[in-house]
Parts: sequence; structure tokens; C-alpha cells
Amino acid sequence: MKRVCVIGGGASGMMAACVAAENGNEVFLIEKNEKLGKKIYITGKGRCNLTNDVPPADFLTKVVHGGKFLYSAAYSFTPQNCMEFFSSRGLALKTERGGRVFPLSDHASDVTVTLERACVKAGVKIFLNETVTDLLTSTSPDIGIMPRIVAVKTDKREFPCEVAVVCTGGVSYPSTGSTGDGYAFAKKLGLKLTEPRPALCGINLKPSGKSGDYFKEAQGLSLKNVTLSATAEGKKIYANFGEMLFTHFGVSGPVVLSLSSLINRRNLNDVRLFLDFKPALDVPTLEKRLLRLFDEYKNKTLQNAAAELLPHKIISAVLSQADISPEKRCNSVTKEERERLIKALKAFEMQPLSLRGFSEAIVTSGGVDLSEINPKTMDVKKVSGLKICGETLDADAFTGGYNLQIAFSTGYLAGKSV
Repeated sequence: MKRVCVIGGGASGMMAACVAAENGNEVFLIEKNEKLGKKIYITGKGRCNLTNDVPPADFLTKVVHGGKFLYSAAYSFTPQNCMEFFSSRGLALKTERGGRVFPLSDHASDVTVTLERACVKAGVKIFLNETVTDLLTSTSPDIGIMPRIVAVKTDKREFPCEVAVVCTGGVSYPSTGSTGDGYAFAKKLGLKLTEPRPALCGINLKPSGKSGDYFKEAQGLSLKNVTLSATAEGKKIYANFGEMLFTHFGVSGPVVLSLSSLINRRNLNDVRLFLDFKPALDVPTLEKRLLRLFDEYKNKTLQNAAAELLPHKIISAVLSQADISPEKRCNSVTKEERERLIKALKAFEMQPLSLRGFSEAIVTSGGVDLSEINPKTMDVKKVSGLKICGETLDADAFTGGYNLQIAFSTGYLAGKSV
């Protein structure tokens, strides 16, 4: 039996603590907030999409950064193992579109309650409203001898221990307590960090020279069944069909959130976004549709005819990008103008300015460099008795329950391998 201190009572922390205690260790779970699982309460719009019912191999394809590293974790604690973990402890689950798994109650709080009960039943001692200030080691990491964990220091006391598990999250939604504490511990111990960046967030757009702050005019416009694609330095890096939203700052919505995770480490000056308003129509079919529409509206303005193709809020921007006056009569639109309009409808170009900040990002991309961690145990290679898991690591995925699965899988490995 070992004495284990788990720092952070989120998804990975509660899982690590529960599994370590179930395997016969004395476990202390230290949480800076007044309650456990504070970030879990806001995931999935308060419903908590806790995993995705896909095979481990498919789960790994949804990982943006750290897929190879997560191989052992994904197969040691699969999405199916995760579902069994919760259902066997009394939480009824349901699977929705795209394999997304939620509590049957639609209450994220039930996920936290189930984890907390499992911890208590396993004998975990929980300390709330207590902030870890330091990890105490046997030696300094810079004298050539591998240091080992001897205690965890908080603002109230010291916990002598043989193992410390850092599960403090990243820096997204800092109001939930994710304030980068784990990064500070890692830096002090000489571990490499990958710069934290916001992921799964909205994208600020640059104004267009022709149509200005078109996204502000389109604010609140929700589009379904569109395709968003992106290029970087002229090469296509993304294409996804689904829903998106224009906002006062640019764009958001499911297809945008996924894209943000792919471009958050790129120079955004080299990135261009393209919106296909009519993905179900190829160019020849769309051209025939326009010809019929222009014939029907031949004596009316293009602005009026465009209402048959587009929501009102975005018509001006599309016509501006096509460089056609909205007051032009449909019977006088030239072939070249029609081709420009088709291009604007099939590849409406937008340029990203920046990503929204950590206060809005669903997860953090970046963190403790994965080369510092043993992927089979979550052990830090340079410090004996130290483990790091969850969002503190440089591992993140698309939406759909995959990020919580990363937290649960890495937390499970950390607890199991104590």
C-alpha cells in the first residue's frame, strides 16, 4: 500500500483517486474549489457528454494532439470500459447521435455525484477548499540525481506521500479553477511545456475589404447543412459538414470549434476559411438553378432574387464578395458575374484574425510535453513518484465526448499503476 496525493478533483483526478484507492492504496484527493467536478457541471451544455461509444481505434482518430501517446490509455480504459464504470455504479446512460454518451437524466451533476460516491466508497479522503502550493521532493531536480516525491504542500498543511498525481487541468474556463497550477509545478521540476493555446473555441474574423464587418451584420445567423473548409499556405487542411453560427466577433458553432483545434498552432495569416452555402449542389447544378431563378426574377433586383438562395443577413456580404451590385437587374447579370456569384456561394472566403480566449475555449491545447511522460503509467520520467494526467498534458481532441475520455483513460492508468 502506498500513500497517494491526487491534486485536482476534476474528471481525471476523481478517476485516478478512485482507481488508486480501489487497488488498496491510501488516497488523499485535494481540490481547491468548494466542490468536486466543477468543470464537469458545465460540459455538454450542462448535460455532460462523458464519452463516445466508438472502438478505441476510432476514438484515437478524433484526437488532434497526442494520439500516438494515448494508445495505451485508450486500450487500457476504452470508451466501453468508461460506460461500464459509470453504469455499474448506478448511473444510467444513453447514446445519442454520433455516438455521444450522456447521463439518462441529462444532468451533468449526476456524473460528478457518481464519481464522488465511487471515491468515498473506495476510501478516498477528500479535502476541499485547499490549494496545493508546492510539490516537495527528496532532492533538487538540477543536481544530477532523480528527485522523488516526498510530500504535497497546501495552503493549510503538508501531506507526506510516496506518489503525487497532478490532475489540475489546463487554463480553459479559469473560473472553474483551471488556472495552470500543474504547469507551474512542471516548470519548477524542469519539465518541458508546449505553449497552452485555446481549443474548441470560436474564431475572430478579419473585416473584408469589400464587405467590412460582414459577420457583425450577420450576427445571430445560424446555418445548418453547410460545409466549412480551410487551407493553410494554399493547401487544404480541413472540410466538415454541419452547423455554424455568425457572431459579433466572427464565427462559432460545431464545425468552427473543430477547426479551431487544427489551426491553433499555425500562423493564422496563412489560413483561409471557405464556406459552402450549397454543398448539396455541384457547380453545374447550381448554375442551372441560378439561370432559372434569374429568368423568374428577370425584372427584379439581384437582392430580391438572392433571398431565394440565402438568409437575408448574409446576402449583402455574398454579393459584395462576388463584386455585383445588389441593385442590378437579374436579366442583366453577365456570365462572368454569374460565375463570381457561384464562387461566392460555394467558397465564401473568410480570413481568421485570432481565436477566442481561454475563458471561452472548451479545452486547452498544449501543456506538459508528452515526451516527459511514460504513456503506460502516466509517470513523469524525471521525477520518481510523480504522475500527470488529464488536460494538464499536451493532448486534446475534437468535441463528442473525446476529451473527457482522455481525462478518464489517463486518470485510470495513473490510478491503476500506482
